[in-house]
Amino acid sequence: MTASYSASSSANNANNLITDHRDVDVSKLSLMYQHYVEVKEKHLHAVLFYRVGDFFECYFSDAVTLAQELELVLTSKQAGEQGRVAMSGVPHHSWERHATLLVEKGYAVVICDQVEDAAAAAGRLVRREVTRILTPGTLLEDGMLKARKNNYLAAVVIAGDSWGLAYADISTGEFLTTQGSNLEHLTQEVMRLQPAEILIPTNAPDLGALLRPGEKSASLPECLPASFCYCMRSQLPFSQGESRSRLLQKFKIRSLEGLGCDHLPLAVRAAGGLLEYLEETQKESSIPLQPLRSYTLADFLIVDYQTRRNLEITQTIRDGTYHGSLLWALDRTSTAMGGRALRRWLLQPLLDVRGIAARQDTIAELVENTSLRQDLRRLLKQIYDLERLTGRTGSGKANARDLGALAESLSKLPELASIVAEARSPFLKALQKVPTELETLAEKISAHLVESPPIHIKEGGLIRSGINEMLDQRKALVEEDQRWIANLEVDERAKTGVQNLKVGFNKTFGYYISISRAKADQVPSNYIRKQTLTNEERYITIELKERETRILNAQDDLYQLEYEIFVALREEVAVYAEIIRNISRAVAAADVLCGLAELAVIQGYCRPQMVEGREIYVVDGRHPVVEQSLPAGFFVPNTCRLGADTENNNSGNSHNPSPDLVILTGPNASGKSCYLRQTGLIQIMAQIGSFVPAKYAKLGICDRIFTRVGAVDDLATGQSTFMVEMNETANILNHATAKSLVLLDEIGRGTATFDGLSIAWAVGEYLAMEIKSRTIFATHYHELNELAGILPNVANYQVTVKEMPDKLIFLHQVQPGGAQKSYGIEAGRLAGLPAVVIQRAKQVMGQIEQHSKIAMGLQNME
Repeated sequence: MTASYSASSSANNANNLITDHRDVDVSKLSLMYQHYVEVKEKHLHAVLFYRVGDFFECYFSDAVTLAQELELVLTSKQAGEQGRVAMSGVPHHSWERHATLLVEKGYAVVICDQVEDAAAAAGRLVRREVTRILTPGTLLEDGMLKARKNNYLAAVVIAGDSWGLAYADISTGEFLTTQGSNLEHLTQEVMRLQPAEILIPTNAPDLGALLRPGEKSASLPECLPASFCYCMRSQLPFSQGESRSRLLQKFKIRSLEGLGCDHLPLAVRAAGGLLEYLEETQKESSIPLQPLRSYTLADFLIVDYQTRRNLEITQTIRDGTYHGSLLWALDRTSTAMGGRALRRWLLQPLLDVRGIAARQDTIAELVENTSLRQDLRRLLKQIYDLERLTGRTGSGKANARDLGALAESLSKLPELASIVAEARSPFLKALQKVPTELETLAEKISAHLVESPPIHIKEGGLIRSGINEMLDQRKALVEEDQRWIANLEVDERAKTGVQNLKVGFNKTFGYYISISRAKADQVPSNYIRKQTLTNEERYITIELKERETRILNAQDDLYQLEYEIFVALREEVAVYAEIIRNISRAVAAADVLCGLAELAVIQGYCRPQMVEGREIYVVDGRHPVVEQSLPAGFFVPNTCRLGADTENNNSGNSHNPSPDLVILTGPNASGKSCYLRQTGLIQIMAQIGSFVPAKYAKLGICDRIFTRVGAVDDLATGQSTFMVEMNETANILNHATAKSLVLLDEIGRGTATFDGLSIAWAVGEYLAMEIKSRTIFATHYHELNELAGILPNVANYQVTVKEMPDKLIFLHQVQPGGAQKSYGIEAGRLAGLPAVVIQRAKQVMGQIEQHSKIAMGLQNME
């Protein structure tokens, strides 16, 4: 915090500090505070940043919020007859950083900026207007966004069990909508998107209020998780008529059929409501959204939130970090666009074998052609984030450096086309032709802007000479006057004989001539005293004052003309937003596939054969994350085979080479969970089109992947570990199909042994006999091995260990056959349980095994 705010911090102790604007008589406030209250009344649910000179200030309750949330000094300011009001503030040049911190905490921030020069106000109140409303889902500024993650704004409309969902990333222009008839699917789609903000139409009185993550509201539908930020909106913009009209007007079309959503009324309502919100928050800016696209959930492999969490697709379970996730292991992209695209692909794997093959073909070509791959990666690293640069340009937020980066990136496209000129695969062919208008545009931007332009676009120094004749003339006049000023010091020293005479400038007094007080008797008669300081006198002359006025006016005119030329250039670039975004999508896809090819070469991945059937056959598969976390060669590969036709399986054969259900046994820490997870990760990798960590793979398409791995108490809903486990298991049994992949790591361990074993047996039986999904069931209930002798499509596998007299050696190898014991007591010994406890546990175990009726009961069931 700056000294100008902390100087008045003693006001914090004042008992009469006003912290609520509703407690004051507005007519008794000074004019500026009256305007502040007027603006605040229109934005009650946001923090108002109000520009005052070099600061953005907050007053009343907003000052308290700003100070508390960002740990800034809370001070006060006299506000007329009403007394002192609470005040806090931030320097205007760092407002983005402070606003970002507030938005991350779930606040909306209103920017009320000065829209005229204070000097032009001539004693009246400086004109201020709301220029921007920042909310978690409407960020554009580069410093407010994560480069490799989309920032989605979503809107949801619910009617009974049916729902419509629309979402957009205004920084990249993506705009999609869908509709469904199952509220659980809505929940899963919201969890997949992880939107920064969700709009909900409601009749509640607190319209415009933001519910920060974790806050509850009666207006929030039960199917929507409380972990997101919600904005309550009026029903009107979400009505069918309003939404339809707004979409037709936005995209300048006569029918919604071309957008694919004419038959999706709830999707249309959600999309229209989202558009209205953008119009309100962006004020004068026009967000260049891509044409609305509709999609259905059935187009993609469904990976629910629990499965994404358990398989650690984008973040780890333990601490929620990117490092150690599948995304971390796969991401070799060179651009931010590619990084975001890879994340989207992982969260929406394909079901279409032809679409998967097209991606595989591109990776295969890049794997085979080393020079092509290396040249492509080298050039991609020189391309900036075209998607977001285009978004800022189209919305009028781009500065000169943004346009320079855009031009530099566009200028690389011809070279990119040359590199892939002989490519055969579809994703590389998309880069072979560069629109000529983009080449011309890049040349024009480079010709207009200086090589290293400043960040601020209203302070001059942007435009090259030779672009505008009037601009060149004004530059020449300013330079001439500046040369005169520069020579003035030398000339005046010669005239006066005062060798320490200096010519200076400050914002308050302008240009001046400084002479030490000891030489004051040598001051010429034409000098006019301006200011007296301790050790010097400052003077002006009539000619110096005239030059100063001319220079400052000429500079203002020069800066304004440069700004106008730049804005015109930016508007011209914005016209090409859709063309640039089309090519940027092609660049992003090529970047993803080039990175996956690089990974395949480095890690020795193979191209999986994708088929429409049910078979999953992976030879020497490896866990893609664990393998990269271990020294080279340390990971033990294993083979997995599931999903053969049941008529080929012989009843009573406990070693079925390709069963529907595998009962996997083995001791703790031997690798069962790793084997489960690597099977799921290999399937997901294959369905995004990636090569996979294996010697050979033949994979049938999965419609869904389910996991049940570990459990914890859900104290918020009063559910025990066992109830959480049962809920997850019930979800799987109620939704899995024969085309699903089910990965179970323990069932029934949270209750009594006999109860748990009974449930586990029944679940395994149901999966194998009724659903016939491809399933790996890891368990310590080695009694379940008996299932393989009863059901033809069940097989037993075990993770092997080598027993030594005083220890176990984990071999991490999965082989046919079932383990006959769990080695749980040995695991306790390794964990450090006292020797007397271990010895007693062995005695108890012997007694239990001798008297247990479980084995006898299972034999009777046969």
